[in-house]
Amino acid sequence: MNKLQRFYPHALAVLGFVLVSLIYFYPVLQGKKILQSDIVQYTAMAKEQNDFRAETHTEPYWTNSAFGGMPTYQLGANYPHNYIKMLDSVIRFLPRPADYMFLYFLGFYVLLLVLRINPLKAFIGAVAFGFSTYLIVILGVGHNAKAHAIAYMPLVIAGVLMVYRKRYVAGGLLTLFAAALEINANHFQMTYYLLIFLLVVTAYFVYKAFKSKEFKPLLYSFAVFAVAGIFAVGANATGIMATSEYAKESTRGKSELTFNPDGSQKTSDASMTYDYITEYSYGLAESFDLISPRIFGGSNSENVGTNSAMYNFVLSQNVPEDQAKEIVKGLPTYWGDQPIVAAPAYIGAIVFFLAIIALFCDKRKIKYVFLAGALVSLLLSWGKNFPILTDFFINYVPMYDKFRAVSSIQVVLEICMPVLAILGLQSFFQLENDQKWPNLWKAAAVSAGTFVLLFLFKGSFSFAGGSDNYLLEQYGPQFVDALKEDRKTMFTSDLLRSIFFVLLAFAALWLSLKNTISQKVAVILVGVLMIADLFLIDKNYLNSSSFESAHQVEEPFVEAPFDTAILQDKSYYRVFEVSQNAMSDPRASYFHKSIGGYSAVKPRRMQELFDYQIAKNNLEVLNMLNVKYLIQTNEKGEQITIKSTGANGNAWFVKEVKTVANANAEMKALGKLDTKNTAIIDANAFGSYFKNGTKTFAKDTTATIQLTQYEPNNLKYISNNKADGFAVFSEMYYKNGWNAYIDGKEMQHIRVDYALRGLAIPAGKHTIEFKFEPKVVQTGSMISLISFIMILVLSGYGIYQERKKHKGA
Repeated sequence: MNKLQRFYPHALAVLGFVLVSLIYFYPVLQGKKILQSDIVQYTAMAKEQNDFRAETHTEPYWTNSAFGGMPTYQLGANYPHNYIKMLDSVIRFLPRPADYMFLYFLGFYVLLLVLRINPLKAFIGAVAFGFSTYLIVILGVGHNAKAHAIAYMPLVIAGVLMVYRKRYVAGGLLTLFAAALEINANHFQMTYYLLIFLLVVTAYFVYKAFKSKEFKPLLYSFAVFAVAGIFAVGANATGIMATSEYAKESTRGKSELTFNPDGSQKTSDASMTYDYITEYSYGLAESFDLISPRIFGGSNSENVGTNSAMYNFVLSQNVPEDQAKEIVKGLPTYWGDQPIVAAPAYIGAIVFFLAIIALFCDKRKIKYVFLAGALVSLLLSWGKNFPILTDFFINYVPMYDKFRAVSSIQVVLEICMPVLAILGLQSFFQLENDQKWPNLWKAAAVSAGTFVLLFLFKGSFSFAGGSDNYLLEQYGPQFVDALKEDRKTMFTSDLLRSIFFVLLAFAALWLSLKNTISQKVAVILVGVLMIADLFLIDKNYLNSSSFESAHQVEEPFVEAPFDTAILQDKSYYRVFEVSQNAMSDPRASYFHKSIGGYSAVKPRRMQELFDYQIAKNNLEVLNMLNVKYLIQTNEKGEQITIKSTGANGNAWFVKEVKTVANANAEMKALGKLDTKNTAIIDANAFGSYFKNGTKTFAKDTTATIQLTQYEPNNLKYISNNKADGFAVFSEMYYKNGWNAYIDGKEMQHIRVDYALRGLAIPAGKHTIEFKFEPKVVQTGSMISLISFIMILVLSGYGIYQERKKHKGA
């Protein structure tokens, strides 16, 4: 009976999380889905892969529908023996995106329980964390992997804290499973930021160990983490190994080229430039929108309503009322330092107020760990606006320069501040009555005082946004003046709003201090206010209008007449949709084999072919990529199809193969190369393939090589040539998995023309096959299987030990 009573509040909390998730995202109960921009792009990129999987019930691990061909490791590939992914799917049993919100709640609830917060306050804290505006907005735009990884971060922290508190078995198992689930989420940037925070946690416990001179428990903890880390990584071995392997060949890897597309010498060999890494840097003053949502304008598409200066200005320009109402629904009111912001990263005014209470009231030193985590996160999020720290991390901290959008490290702050808030709420009621009032008014003074100071310094802000010059040219100075006026109104109104919510929370705590209301009622009131504060902001950016029918989400692209015309051609070819965003637009990949696409980790060589050759209108490079159709926009703004007559086809024999000194020479040679007759080889990579610098072949006009069978991971050709020859295939070279076979015998193939496959073929008639057989999947899957078996063994042993300990107790 006692066990049931102990379990009862937690069961209620979990049920509450399910209900809140479904209520907020209630359209999912009608079968609707969010039309997420990133998921739309993923849908296009992964269509060939998903269609092949559905048809053959096998995994291709390669797609030819984007960037001329690339592995599907970052496109949702399914790996054998990925039992952690199965476990994750069981936990995420709700419809998307309610499943991610449920994960937010659940993980944070466990963390607060580990911090010895009672279930009611832990429930309130978990919901407040889950309603942090940033966490809601990333679900709206489709950053699902990021949301997934963030959701498991509190669970990992909970396990680590348990281990450091000498709960080696239970804490170790929680750390193991949470870390395995975190890695499985496949957003290594978020996991990396989690590790930075765990270093802060570790520094605190190392300090405690040195202070008490008790090192044995610390060493035990490190041993537990080592075991948990090894098996958590092992259980996800395939994904980690495949990602690591592909990263070197992606735009995140180091280029061999030492000159820029304009011919100038590169000044850095970094895979990503400093400007690219720090493009999304939080402004110093902008950080205050964490506690007052729209003081920096909110977003790049804000609804300012009909009581706005902009609405009145638009009406004054004789614009009809219905049109004016539409115009003010999506204005670029954001005026912070980042290029684009979908919503402010608001954590809540009451969360801030309660966190200040924690600093005054909570006697436990663990509060300083979360305070330090929040501060480190905030300072790093400033990026180029705080170069002393950012430059140090980019230059000296391993892997920090592999990630962009440094402002997203604020997710650590968004975990730490709600933790401090609930520590503050609980510690306040643990004080003696004579101590409550001094701490309460001090916290209120700091919180409300911060907002008042911002209001007093209002005149020092320019309220000028990054897009204002463009708006000035397009719409004139009066338009920009009206926009600035609305920004000023938002600044003032949201500061007053934050003060109002802080005062309401203050009043609830003061009434409990005066015994006018009970402690429980005060906790519930503060909780309702804290959640309502966040809920009302969240609904501005993600609400029922964000949902569409499942059909529209699952098939987001409409086949245009030019697509239909191209699809009449049943041969195997590529399409290039010509536009400014050619290498960031996945639409063509949904219908065709495209050389464009959208990915944060594009194949580096395809990107370089575009930057150095295709962007300079080198049609010969398009020909060697077998681009048969171009989609262009005519003078009327209509998209039309142009059929190329020069495409080289799927494969062809060349007259000569030239060896050049290095990658630079190879890229430069492409600028004037007759790709139909000549192929070039980089001597540094494949100089030994032909002993002499140039190899010539007697090209027979009757020689043929034809593609007879196509699958994303298996290409079959028939060649017929009177003499020995060398064939170039219009397929992207990828050394880690593609194998070439002539009449069933494996043969070495090489990279030619900077990005394609080349193969020496003997005289006569032959069957040639290219098969994608990535060893990384085979090896990784075996490691995953062994690791999961060991996890089950450790879990069994851990459960036995815990039961034994409880029986003894």
